[in-house]
Order: sequence, then structure tokens, then C-alpha cells
Amino acid sequence: MKEAVIIKSFPNGIALYLNPELPFESVLEEIGYKFADARNFFGSATMALSIEGRTVTDMEEIRILEAIRDNSGLNIACIVEKDDTVNQNYVKALERTERELAKKPEGQFFRGSLRDGAILETENSIIMLGDVYPGSAIISAKNIIILGGLYGKAHAGGNGREGAFVAAFEMEPERIRIGDFKYRPNTRKPKRGIRHKVQPKIAYIENDRIIFDTLTKDLLSSF
Repeated sequence: MKEAVIIKSFPNGIALYLNPELPFESVLEEIGYKFADARNFFGSATMALSIEGRTVTDMEEIRILEAIRDNSGLNIACIVEKDDTVNQNYVKALERTERELAKKPEGQFFRGSLRDGAILETENSIIMLGDVYPGSAIISAKNIIILGGLYGKAHAGGNGREGAFVAAFEMEPERIRIGDFKYRPNTRKPKRGIRHKVQPKIAYIENDRIIFDTLTKDLLSSF
């Protein structure tokens, strides 16, 4: 009989091969067991996740992520296809930034998403493992990195610091402010959750206006 779940690794990520013939609840339970057994092996690394072998719904995808997070110390940055080099490079760049931020007492992490008008405000640079939904906002006196989607508002450099930046796996904001500079899109398509094959972006100040650029390891490391 085929195994319910097989875990394999690829550069900067983990691939889950899920048995398509078993009930989803059985597969989900096995995911929890396997990641609990491998907790020490994986540690607290930041990785991308590939789900293969069966098609899952958005809700099943969320439950898989919850099972992994509840049974391991892993930070799942995004869900990708194994050959999605853009997403893998993004995770690699963020791993380096996460290590540097962890060395600084002013850096912090937040796990979870902001919904229903919630506001997260900090004096520190922050890495957020989740999404900022429309109507909600994340505010930092320094830098913001979102391992998920920015669909609401973000304000970096809340103390007027123009050298700050906002980076997100999916950049579809209602509004961005960096220092004293503001950006609001003319039109916005509503987005929900982590998406496949998107282009990670970074927003920063250049020539007295907010610039959006494709996020690369070298670019992120230059801030």
C-alpha cells in the first residue's frame, strides 16, 4: 500500500507527496505525525512548501500549513512548485535577512495574519509570517518583511526614516507609506492567501518617491 505522505527536500524547500486515494483527514493526520517525528531534524528553518500527488482546496491547504506549524518549528514562507526559482530565491534572501535580524535586539517576528481591521504596530523591524488583509495594517518604525501577501496597508519608517523598506511575497497593497512618502494604487484586485507563481517585490524610497522592484538576494542585502 502506498504511504499516505512522503516528505522530500529540494533547494530551500520541502515537497509533500500526498496519496490521492486516501481520505484527506487520514493524510492530514499523517502529516502531523511525520513533522512531529522530524521536528529536531528540520529545526526552525524558513522554507518553501510544494504539495504534490493530489489536488487540494484552499481550506485543505490552510489545514496542511497549520498541521506543519503545530508539529514543527518550521516557518513555511510560501507554497510553490519545485521549479519555481523566483520563490526559492526569495526564501533564500529572506533566510539571510532573518539571521541578521535575529542578531539584533530591535528585530522581531510575528506569526499570524491581520484581518478585520487589525493593526500591528512596532518600533522594531519585523518579519511577519502571514498575510495583511484589506482593511488591516502593519506599522513599523523601521523595516517590514511579509512572508505572505500584503493586501492591506503598510507603513515602514514610522518615525520618518526614509531608508526603510517593505518587502512582501505578494505585493497588492491598499496603501504603502515609507517615511513621509505615500503610495496608493489607482485600482486593486482583491487577493486572498498565499499564491503560486507571483513576483516578490520590495518597496523603498528613491528620488523622493516610492519605488517597487523585483526582490532579489542582492537587492535585499543592500538595505
